Amino acid sequence: MKSLTNTRLLNLPPNAVEDIKKIHNLDKPGRMDEAIDLLERWLKKQDHIIKKDFSRSYLEMTLISAKGSVEKAKKLIDRLCTMKTLLPHFFTKTNVKAELRDVLELGFVVPLPKLTEDFYRVLLIKVTDTIQFTESNILGYFQYNMILGEYLKTHDYVNGFVIVYDYQQTNILDMVTKLNPIQFQQYVSILIEGYGTRLKGIYLLTQSKAVDLIVTLVKQFLSQKISERMKVVKTLEELHQKVDKDILPVEYGGKERPTSEILADWIEELSTEENVNYLKIMNKACTNEKLRRSNEFNEEYMGMPGSFRNLTVD
Repeated sequence: MKSLTNTRLLNLPPNAVEDIKKIHNLDKPGRMDEAIDLLERWLKKQDHIIKKDFSRSYLEMTLISAKGSVEKAKKLIDRLCTMKTLLPHFFTKTNVKAELRDVLELGFVVPLPKLTEDFYRVLLIKVTDTIQFTESNILGYFQYNMILGEYLKTHDYVNGFVIVYDYQQTNILDMVTKLNPIQFQQYVSILIEGYGTRLKGIYLLTQSKAVDLIVTLVKQFLSQKISERMKVVKTLEELHQKVDKDILPVEYGGKERPTSEILADWIEELSTEENVNYLKIMNKACTNEKLRRSNEFNEEYMGMPGSFRNLTVD
């Protein structure tokens, strides 16, 4: 699939690709190709992984997510394929406009076009209407993020992500009570352990004291390192100290296009025939667990039904 970097959706500054490779020691001539070749040879030997022909660009971004480690990249590929097998309900949607448009009226995730100076993509997340939250449309929101994650893994080239949650108009207490903690834990695990989402910062924009409920809930499913990167910002001025104004939309005091315009473009792009067909292929990139070597299947892989049943939230 074609890359859309340096368009209205995804911008890359000059030399970003080479600079990101350098960060992860993949910049020497032939080093990236060598690492991708190793992954391709490894895939051919994994009987339980159904899809063998991942694109080289997909494998390259997996290596970036793995900080240049071939062994970590192998684990990411295996985990995501395993998750698609054991948690298929997260991967049933392929057309945002036709299947998930109503969900995006309750809240949305928008990747902002410009990168930070250190090559992180800012994801703006806003929840507006919690009254109409149901188990079904919360799952739809998670499914949208799987579609977006698959797209970014193919088209974008970043060092990781910065997340800005806009909870200024959100009934946080209502939202928390409607979240299924087991489903939420599965969702977080897919993004971090499957897609290899690397988070530099998580900023929660709100003045509500109820935000502590969100922080407490989310931290149960994050490593200590990531948890320490979660901060509450009460004003736009505080947010501007974390995220450059050039990156933020105008309604957040920034210089970027309005969020509504960016979201509309994303809905169109994610709903193209090309992307829908690609998702149908990638959603089938699963595993045949009957062919997996038994000693390789352990609690390292998120998706064990037993581990989810045993999850408790204090």
